[in-house]
Amino acid sequence: MTKRTIATEGKEWSILMPYGYNGKILHVDLTNSRQEIEEPSQEFYRKYMGGSAMGMYYILKDTPIGVDPLAPENVLTVMASVVTGSLISGQSRVNVNARSPLTGAIGDSQSGGFFPANLKFAGIDGIVVTGRSPKPVYLTVIDGKVAFRDAGHLMGKLTGEVEAILKEELDDPKIHILQHGPGAENGVLFSALMSMANRANGRTGMGLVMASKNLKAIVVKGTKKMEMADRDGLKAIMKAGPGLMKENADVDDCGTFGTGACMNVHNEVGAQPFRNYNEGQWDRAVDISGETMSDTILLKRDTCYACIVRCKRVVEITEPPYEVDPLYGGPEFETLSTFGTYCGINNLAAVARANQTCNEYGVDTISCGATISFAMECFEKGIIGLEETGGLELRFGDAEVMLEVLQQIVTNSGALGPVLSQGSARAAEKWGPEAADCLITVKGLEAPAHMPQWKKGLGLIYAVNPFGADHQSCEHDPNYEEGSTDLILGHLAEIDLKEPQQPESLEPEKVRFAAKTQIFYSLMDTLELCQFVWGPAWCLYGPSQTVDMVRTVTGWDVSIDELMRVGERRLNMLRAYNAREGFGRKDDKLPNKFFKALKGSGPFAGKALDKEEYERALSLYYEMADWTEDGVPAPAKMLELGLEWVEMPS
Repeated sequence: MTKRTIATEGKEWSILMPYGYNGKILHVDLTNSRQEIEEPSQEFYRKYMGGSAMGMYYILKDTPIGVDPLAPENVLTVMASVVTGSLISGQSRVNVNARSPLTGAIGDSQSGGFFPANLKFAGIDGIVVTGRSPKPVYLTVIDGKVAFRDAGHLMGKLTGEVEAILKEELDDPKIHILQHGPGAENGVLFSALMSMANRANGRTGMGLVMASKNLKAIVVKGTKKMEMADRDGLKAIMKAGPGLMKENADVDDCGTFGTGACMNVHNEVGAQPFRNYNEGQWDRAVDISGETMSDTILLKRDTCYACIVRCKRVVEITEPPYEVDPLYGGPEFETLSTFGTYCGINNLAAVARANQTCNEYGVDTISCGATISFAMECFEKGIIGLEETGGLELRFGDAEVMLEVLQQIVTNSGALGPVLSQGSARAAEKWGPEAADCLITVKGLEAPAHMPQWKKGLGLIYAVNPFGADHQSCEHDPNYEEGSTDLILGHLAEIDLKEPQQPESLEPEKVRFAAKTQIFYSLMDTLELCQFVWGPAWCLYGPSQTVDMVRTVTGWDVSIDELMRVGERRLNMLRAYNAREGFGRKDDKLPNKFFKALKGSGPFAGKALDKEEYERALSLYYEMADWTEDGVPAPAKMLELGLEWVEMPS
């Protein structure tokens, strides 16, 4: 909040009013159908700022240690930030947190679109959900008015169907809906939350947590526009965007070809995961690249609220057998990889259809596709047979079989659905130690399509990241290696990274790079900023512009050091939660597969991570983070970050 002077009845009054945020957190008790508005202080907002830092405040305070992820007591938070809803690119994102049913660790998930900005326009900054409703309900927050409504008629419906029903039921086509899909109702552990039927809060099973509470959806709409401390200053940053985009080939390509533009780059380097991470190059990868999508099935480019990048794909296929409805968007790079190269499938239409099925049922595409490729490897190695697959020849390259297994997963049916809907780590427990050697999981979460054999610093962050392997939790190694562009190196220098490293290195400076950029990315997941627009390296706006944006929106005289401290606070809160649940160094490990030589062709054939080098880097990272040898935030670090109130293991 900032002091503002108003005049009434000929007198001037000095009052405190918030810039950029509403100053209201909605608390929902589903068990008793109660709702309450909390109005935290300015100090609270400046300390936590939003996203998962703000969510973790409530989770650490109110979630019992050892809670079952599907119990009513597992607190679920849905948080925007102090800058969400401002009229500038890359700010319309929302964070969802709770204990993960997939990993048992903290769950963390972000998504974009129009729901986040409209949550703020509806008059609140976030929602804290507790309890379990005795019957299915959905929650509406419309211009500050909160209501519970019956959702029995929505159960079992596809996400697109729910969108249509609620817009007609509420007689408003402009509402925005965050919902779990029928995948969660069917018990899929990696269920997502969906908005617009094509934007996913994916990865860690937050859809299943929401389903366990009998909360079908959250509907928001508002007419309130956020007050800015310096609207002209924000407008100047916004107006610089188009020019910066023209000068930045990485961001321009992201807009033109979507995230699928990574496919050809990774494949040429020899680090595009092929056949469940056994190889790094495939001569047919181009068939499912972003460029090929743009030339063939792309209908249009979509965007998030107020964003100029327009990276979101919308595809359409009208010819059988793989018809795709534009309502469900189009596949991103990770989806093209997990259902494509991971599974050895170069049929773009089949991969697009797999993306639609995941969005219809509300399941995470990374975990789902990677779990199928894991099962394919197990079948090809003879670890499982026709008895386990129900007669399916589960082989790499078979698009029809991939889609059949996907349908079994999302409906939790058939021979494979009940096993694979629980994720690859649990399937390996059922199929034995040989199956475990086929895993690409960290803390039970399947790895995305960025190979640690190429990006060793990123591999380290896969291991230490509180919610498992994630490609959006630090900057990627090639941006801090010799040959990187002046623009990227200039951005990194703003956070004191000035010594680009040799390719494929994991020297102390590369570890420092991974740790510092992880903190910056943690900041972005607190401010709820898109990492294609705001960030420490290749993005549209760099660190100094991030500081300027927060200042113009909130009126706070923040510095880069203060913002980095916010990111560090959020990261330590996530690690503290895991420590309470018994997680430590034993869980910060990469899968065995990453330490085995890659097969096939390409520059990385025959290469693998070195275990001794990795363990040294892990110990150094802990030291840099001020964590114990077991990876637990030290008491002095918690005190320094103002987190001494957090209950920690003795």
